[in-house]
Amino acid sequence: MSRALSRVANATVAETLKHQAEHQAKRPDQELYRIGVTGAPGAGKSTLISRLASRRVERGAKVAVVAIDPTSPVSQGSILGDRIRMDAVSDDPNIFIRSIPSRRAHDGLADNTADLLWAMEGHDFDEVIVETVGVGQAEYSIRAIVDTVVLVLLPESGDAVQAMKAGLLEMADIYVVNKADLPGAELMAGDIAATADRRADVEGGWVPPVLQTSSRDADSFAALDEAIEAHRAWRQARVDADQVRRARTRYQVQGLISRRAEELLEAMAEDELDRSPKEIYQALLRQLASAPEDGDE
Repeated sequence: MSRALSRVANATVAETLKHQAEHQAKRPDQELYRIGVTGAPGAGKSTLISRLASRRVERGAKVAVVAIDPTSPVSQGSILGDRIRMDAVSDDPNIFIRSIPSRRAHDGLADNTADLLWAMEGHDFDEVIVETVGVGQAEYSIRAIVDTVVLVLLPESGDAVQAMKAGLLEMADIYVVNKADLPGAELMAGDIAATADRRADVEGGWVPPVLQTSSRDADSFAALDEAIEAHRAWRQARVDADQVRRARTRYQVQGLISRRAEELLEAMAEDELDRSPKEIYQALLRQLASAPEDGDE
């Protein structure tokens, strides 16, 4: 799977489409269950994921972890250090960890996340945990590609919570106040619980639990594991699988179009960029429309 993901991560859009066409018939009927873990930098997402992955393995699952690291806009490099932060579980044969750069994406994911998740199907794993970059309230795109969204917060992140209330905070399925041994954890949990109760009235069903976790309390991660299972059961009974599939396909196609437009812009000669934005836009549309159907350049 590592080699397959490397090919997808470095592929052009044409190569990605060709790979998908070759492997379409091999995809399993049941997709991997997808758990998204998001939250601001420093919230302890990587450590939380390592504890959660261990719990999921104890439950009998084989778990893949995709950790997205920010790409520098200057050097285009990424640290890709999540495997180091998850060192406690990195040698577990039932846990696969892969760090990938965000590249051009600005929504907390990578610009080819959907393609990578697509490529992970059929590799004998039961579920995948996706860790976002951690850019804050703009990370609501994770909702389109995972089944359960876990939002990780810190006790002292009150101002960040206010900023998130119009986006990320309102679409999480499970709230986690991490490092709950720090002062203010109870107050933060109470504030989040009020938001969760209002969502339940609107959506008429799932009430997002508000949990507190700490590296000093192993049982707190057991509660998170159980909350994920409860949400999974709730989804199976109430969520339209076809609607989910269509939403994921829409997101993936949007990503492919965006990446292809970037490829075409980068290939343009400098004097071509002296034209008006409208002329460049129309030229890009013509090039997109003339792409061969088989995915070849």
